[in-house]
Amino acid sequence: MRLSLKFAASLLALVAAGPAQAAQGFDLVDIPAGTAQLGDAQGDANEIVRSVPVPSFRLMRTEVTNRQFAQFFAATGYRTTVEQPGNAHVWWTRWTREAGASWRRPQGAGSSLDGLADHPVVQVSARDAEAFCRHYGMRLPSEDEWEYAARGAQGFRYPWGNSLNATSLPGLANAGTYACCAASDADGYLRTAPVGSFLRGRSPFGLDDMAGNVWEWTSSPFPGSPGERVIRGGGWGNNPYCLRAAYRHGNPPDIGLDMVGFRCAAD
Repeated sequence: MRLSLKFAASLLALVAAGPAQAAQGFDLVDIPAGTAQLGDAQGDANEIVRSVPVPSFRLMRTEVTNRQFAQFFAATGYRTTVEQPGNAHVWWTRWTREAGASWRRPQGAGSSLDGLADHPVVQVSARDAEAFCRHYGMRLPSEDEWEYAARGAQGFRYPWGNSLNATSLPGLANAGTYACCAASDADGYLRTAPVGSFLRGRSPFGLDDMAGNVWEWTSSPFPGSPGERVIRGGGWGNNPYCLRAAYRHGNPPDIGLDMVGFRCAAD
């Protein structure tokens, strides 16, 4: 694969900025076995309230970063499914397809990863996320695992508890306007933020950014649409309704968006 000199230099800077990752080198949090309180009676019709036993597993404390994905690329030369069509989805005031958008150019040909090494990688599909996790001996979490990790055994509505208002939102998550749906820099970041920037928004198990920053791929099919994959957590352009831990959305597993990333799980 031929790389432009500019991108090669940018890639070297990202890789050199941190140590190479091994499976055991990721910050994996132990999630104990328990009974997950899932769903939301005040949410969408598919957010059925139920209790589900969940075996113990481990989950990355943060979303996978651009630095980590660049290291994966450097080690494998992996070409994402998003790069193959030559365009991907970018949110402005609506979703548009931008030519040249990819994990290395999140908003299209004129964008870059400069200053974004510790921000979550975006413009990666579920297939790409699975390839990354598999390379390091991990996997994507199921949506039941993801929701349990976000809510804790208490079954909170949000990772930090049951309440949220316009005043408290900027300190708890990287999200959009309180009213749906637009990017907002009230929390200090118009789009993605460095992972782990909102410690007050940590989940009961100590996980960061389980609400906001970027949506996260899971391994589960979306109910009623088996060809789609569940994403969870809401992103930098979403309002509180989408930040609820029970909220689920479905996307085709081979597309990329600049508001969707992932984190890996392990047994």
